[in-house]
Amino acid sequence: MMRVALAGFGSSGQTIHAPLLHEVGCEVAAVSTSDPARGEAARAEFPGTTVVPRLEDLLAVPGVNLVVLATPTGGHAEQVRAVVDAGVPCLVDKPLAVDAAGAAAVVRYAAAAGVPLTVFQNRRYDPEQATVARVVGEGLAGTPFRYEMRWERWRPVPKDRWRESATAADGGGLLLDLHSHLVDAAVQLFGRVTTVFATVAARTTVAEDDAFLVCRHESGVESHLGATSLSGAPGPRVRLLGTGGAYVLADFTGETHVWSGQADADDQHSGWLYRGDDSAPEPVARSTVGQADLYRAVAAALGAPDPQAAMPVDPWDAVHTLAVIDAARVSAGQERVVMVETPAR
Repeated sequence: MMRVALAGFGSSGQTIHAPLLHEVGCEVAAVSTSDPARGEAARAEFPGTTVVPRLEDLLAVPGVNLVVLATPTGGHAEQVRAVVDAGVPCLVDKPLAVDAAGAAAVVRYAAAAGVPLTVFQNRRYDPEQATVARVVGEGLAGTPFRYEMRWERWRPVPKDRWRESATAADGGGLLLDLHSHLVDAAVQLFGRVTTVFATVAARTTVAEDDAFLVCRHESGVESHLGATSLSGAPGPRVRLLGTGGAYVLADFTGETHVWSGQADADDQHSGWLYRGDDSAPEPVARSTVGQADLYRAVAAALGAPDPQAAMPVDPWDAVHTLAVIDAARVSAGQERVVMVETPAR
């Protein structure tokens, strides 16, 4: 059983990390939050846990195997360094930092200290992602040439959260939030991104709430990755075009969409394969139990001879994702295609 210290008990800590930690059976020894109401919520969620106001207090709790940073993005780089200085393995919520240079510096810092570091790319463990990967790997749509993935919502009135009120430099906006998932998913399927063309806009929030990236992968596949808070007709989540057909996925973790014709046939299927007028539901892939498998993989890695090499998410993957996002910002500002420059290991 991992003995975990959880930094942050806002939306991510309460609704994402807490259920997964329960599912895996981790002992949450301590939670840090400066908000009294969240502190009470943490005590109710994890009876017997120690609640402290600051990360430095959390790092003083003895016998912790893993520190989880479920904190606002703008503080990640500094906080990871503090965890590394305490000598405790760290899992940090995506994104690792606000830009690729900052992320690379943090990864090098952890490596120099010999402290294991990984990134919470939980969406890798969704059955939907596993199903798309199988469709690609088995060539069910032929040779892929275009991959579309969307994370669209209808939120014309922004939520009152740091993600909507913070600047991009402080970690706000959809590029760092949702595109961290979209880019990572595309890279897992088709390899690293070489060039980006992007449009980015802040229509209702301080940082961007509408962004679209055209990414060229080393494999030659082109990914169209869109996230917006202003889509009155969200989805479909995935459309994969190949030389032998297409794969379309509309249903995704219960989120709203209007594409009733592409709704999953039942809970044993995920998306549809199309070849013109012919269509068939695609059986869901069961390569993982779900997102809790990320925590299980971290626990296994901590017991391995080389914990860093065994971590489920290589932190350098997160550096590349941020390099793609950095290039997208330059592309949108200069209205041109931009080469992705990922810092060297």
